[in-house]
Amino acid sequence: MVWFRPGAPILVASQAPGLRVHRAGLPFWDRSGDRLRAWLGVDRETFYDRDRISVAPAAFCFPGYDGKGADLPPPPICAQTWGEAVRRRLSGARLRVLIGGHAHRLHLGARMPVTETVRGWRAHAPTAFPLPHPSWRNTSWLRRNPWFEAELLPALRAAVARALAPDAP
Repeated sequence: MVWFRPGAPILVASQAPGLRVHRAGLPFWDRSGDRLRAWLGVDRETFYDRDRISVAPAAFCFPGYDGKGADLPPPPICAQTWGEAVRRRLSGARLRVLIGGHAHRLHLGARMPVTETVRGWRAHAPTAFPLPHPSWRNTSWLRRNPWFEAELLPALRAAVARALAPDAP
């Protein structure tokens, strides 16, 4: 689900929309979006203002399910066809919020597991923040990694506030 306008100060890069989000036509409209907006410290109105926040996943449509019912990874054809052109159009974002391993690999070149990439967030801040997916499935991950809420989220919220400030460079 692509939701952007060039010039927005914040880019939210993710893997791909889930089936319900794909059908709804609105990125992160579900409970995962509620958690993401809380992490960012923004309300729905701000999040869905394309002049302020762009959303560009690695796959621009729902990629389907595997045999076990899990979401498939972004098809390479998406990145090959549209990825670079979209990233070029959004290259002026002051802050990149990178959700999940696919976004970490695409935007940071990360090859480590998600936990290790997120744990190393300081190496990318204040212009990029690698995050886990805000899905309810990651609630136990959040409990096992209390540093995420204690250390990363306050820094992320401060970076979001700076990026959205009217006088931001």
